[in-house]
Amino acid sequence: MSAKRPAAVVVLAAGEGTRMRSKKPKVLHEICGLSLVGHVVSASRELDPEHLVVVVGHAREEVAAHLGALDGEVRTAVQDQQKGTGHAVRTGLEALAAEGVRPRGTLVVVCGDTPLLTGTTLRSLAETHESEGNAVTVLSAEVPDATGYGRIVRAEDGSVTAIVEHKDADRAQLAIREINSGVFAFDAELLGDALGSVSTDNSQGEEYLTDVLGILREAGHRVGASTAGDHREVAGINNRVQLAQARRLLNDRLLEAAMLAGATVVDPASTWIDVQVTVEPDAVVHPGTQLLGRTHLSAGCEVGPNTRLTDTEVGEDATVINTVAVQSRVGAGAGAGPYAYLRPGTSLGPGAKAGTYVEMKNATIGEGTKVPHLSYVGDATIGDHTNIGAASVFVNYDGEAKHHTTIGSHCKTGSDNMFVAPVSVGDGAYTAAGSVITRDVPPGSLAVARGQQRNIEGWVARKRPGSAAAQAAESAQEQGDSDGVRHS
Repeated sequence: MSAKRPAAVVVLAAGEGTRMRSKKPKVLHEICGLSLVGHVVSASRELDPEHLVVVVGHAREEVAAHLGALDGEVRTAVQDQQKGTGHAVRTGLEALAAEGVRPRGTLVVVCGDTPLLTGTTLRSLAETHESEGNAVTVLSAEVPDATGYGRIVRAEDGSVTAIVEHKDADRAQLAIREINSGVFAFDAELLGDALGSVSTDNSQGEEYLTDVLGILREAGHRVGASTAGDHREVAGINNRVQLAQARRLLNDRLLEAAMLAGATVVDPASTWIDVQVTVEPDAVVHPGTQLLGRTHLSAGCEVGPNTRLTDTEVGEDATVINTVAVQSRVGAGAGAGPYAYLRPGTSLGPGAKAGTYVEMKNATIGEGTKVPHLSYVGDATIGDHTNIGAASVFVNYDGEAKHHTTIGSHCKTGSDNMFVAPVSVGDGAYTAAGSVITRDVPPGSLAVARGQQRNIEGWVARKRPGSAAAQAAESAQEQGDSDGVRHS
């Protein structure tokens, strides 16, 4: 059975998360390229709810701004004081009501700090809720160690009779390993009515959402449970240790999906990948590699070892070794590294090369063009099948503004060249080693821009008498004299 489109999803994200020991709100901490609440919103969107509202409280402006940038259709509701989960859900419903929205049908409540929760599990929860005709359905999980969790107590027909907190459980209940995740599917209209009856008569003086289950059951409605296939999905994040554990679990999940789709990951334990990364079959990822943001690896490319790519596209059969690249493109059959740095706006054409200790920024490199080693190329366009000599620098900044350099196709530029922008070198031109190019070079020309060499004989003997250099020079001169070599 396929579940109907939920009337609403309410995400609870108002807490401070003091155990994170951070200035950043807990739900904004990231794993695998998304915030904790971002993962939850993404999973919730897979249900295609009519309305999605996130209840915010601590650092509300920061969280709301983040959510607005993440998903422009998300509503936020402000819980001024954190008075419990029941109060939070009521706050979300009141925000919808203020806009004339009164949900009818299934309403799903999820926690904003459960980044491993999947849309598949939420869909299964909604399907169980509707197929069993429940007033409320709890997402439960079978855990190896239930210490500290609320236990799910079921009747013989499988319905839920109670959620018993660990401290209140008797011996038989303590043996139960099915626990409450804090995620629920409700009949929206029944939920709205029941929330009005939730008491604050407890040690915390708060409105507990779990009290709704007892209220609805006492009113003769059925309470059920849907068990998650993997108990790790429902794990909440409360500290940095749990954050790291969740990151590893999600990373493993993402890498497994990539490998099952045909990619080779040589060492998953040392490879990190973000949720928005895409990898085609027959791509190879070597150890020590980080694939971040919206990076895409095309079929047959090889990336790594020790490479970090952020929002970077790698073309078919390209090779990227020991490289850092950000917002860049490496064309089909092109190569980068080892020890290359491709900064934003860099595009290597098919078969191009950014070699050892090469840095590029805002540079378009044509097909088959090579910048083999020890060079900086910034704010430049280079044509096809050109070779840039070692230790070349594109001098693009005058202290106030950046300027552009254009080098044509089939050019050969010498080693230790300085291209002082704005300047252009025409197609088929050459530049001599050691030149500082400050004027445009016409096509097919040879540009030589260096001073005349002159040798001052005897300078070391006069200026550095007795030094090791003077002694070496004297010895060489004596050897030359004995060999009949004439020194001017």
